[in-house]
Amino acid sequence: MKKIVLAAMVISMITTACSRSKNGNGNAANLSNAVVLEWNEIAYKAFDGPTYQHSLMAARINAMTQLAIHDAVNAVYPVYASYQFTGKDALADPVAAAASAAYTVLLYELPAKKSFLDSALTKTLAGIPDGDAETRGITLGKQAAEAILEHRKNDGANGDVAGQIPPSSVPGVYQAVPPFNIVFAPFWENLQLFSLERKDQFRPAPHPSINSTAYLTAFNEVKEIGKINSTSRSADASAYAKFWYEFSEAGWNRVARTVAAQQKLNLFETARLLALVDMALADAYTAGWDSKFHYNFWRPYTAIRMAATDGNDGTMADPQWESAEPNPPVQDYPSTHSALGNAAATVLARILGDNTPFSMTSPTAVPAGTTRSFQSFSQAADENADSRVQAGIHFRFSCLAGQELGNKIGNWTFENHLKPLNQ
Repeated sequence: MKKIVLAAMVISMITTACSRSKNGNGNAANLSNAVVLEWNEIAYKAFDGPTYQHSLMAARINAMTQLAIHDAVNAVYPVYASYQFTGKDALADPVAAAASAAYTVLLYELPAKKSFLDSALTKTLAGIPDGDAETRGITLGKQAAEAILEHRKNDGANGDVAGQIPPSSVPGVYQAVPPFNIVFAPFWENLQLFSLERKDQFRPAPHPSINSTAYLTAFNEVKEIGKINSTSRSADASAYAKFWYEFSEAGWNRVARTVAAQQKLNLFETARLLALVDMALADAYTAGWDSKFHYNFWRPYTAIRMAATDGNDGTMADPQWESAEPNPPVQDYPSTHSALGNAAATVLARILGDNTPFSMTSPTAVPAGTTRSFQSFSQAADENADSRVQAGIHFRFSCLAGQELGNKIGNWTFENHLKPLNQ
């Protein structure tokens, strides 16, 4: 009898807390996801999107922020397994908890953005009735964020991003591609992981040897369609090479926000969705960096210009060759842009189903404001990967290896984290 009374009291407390939020109607399943979408975009703006340059750090902070949000709202009404925070408060306002969690992580990681973040938090909290539930939500969110920050303390994210490249005349070895004379953040391959157990857990098999037919096929393809002003690249391919050129973590967070709003996911579903997507994106960078530095393979720019030295009689050098888009300062194999796209697409497909149509734009789209539409996440991921060949900055086999890596990371993340409690 006592257990029944206690259970009724807990349910009553949860219902009371949820009804105190302007986003809810007393039913936790119907709580609006607006605060999660709002703070995901606030994070992007705090990075100075779309002009920020440290994409690896952005992916890391996104994952920390979304995990803090997930654990905070889950501490009010437990729906999924938590990631790090084990506290609970059924009387806390979940919207206040989500905003406070995001704010705390972002302020710690981006202290120079305090004024912007203070304003954003004030705006969110203005939509919540003053009172004990709001105060408890703010406290709970801060606690959830602090648990994530403590977990990530000394995670290996601080290092010199300007790595030096030893000179080499060995065919296939990565060399700097203008305008850069560095390799970016070599220490990132050892970043503490969010989801995976080891950085090489899904390391791709070796790329085709330079004297192979597979290499020759990929070489000729990117040489022809990936060069600047190519007459073999279609107008649409040129368009999506630019459309997907933005940092992958930024684009795929936009995809996630778009479909979460379109599918009318609730607060808890959206918090989990974005947490899983951002965990997968962050680990796709780390696993991708592991493979890039393990194989240390040259970019098409170097391969095409130095083809006379590669030992493959089928390749023809073009010392003046230029790619359609600028090359990021990191090795070719595998394509992490492709890995991130497929990691996010896989998580989204596992939760919402692959055949989920959506449309979106991109800050790198030309003309500005151009929208592209997709019938599935896999279709978008395929175009995302192909864009790197059309841009002339990756061999086809590097994109395919990146996509396979991303699929494995996405599936692993979905299957091992933030599982529904009723399963």
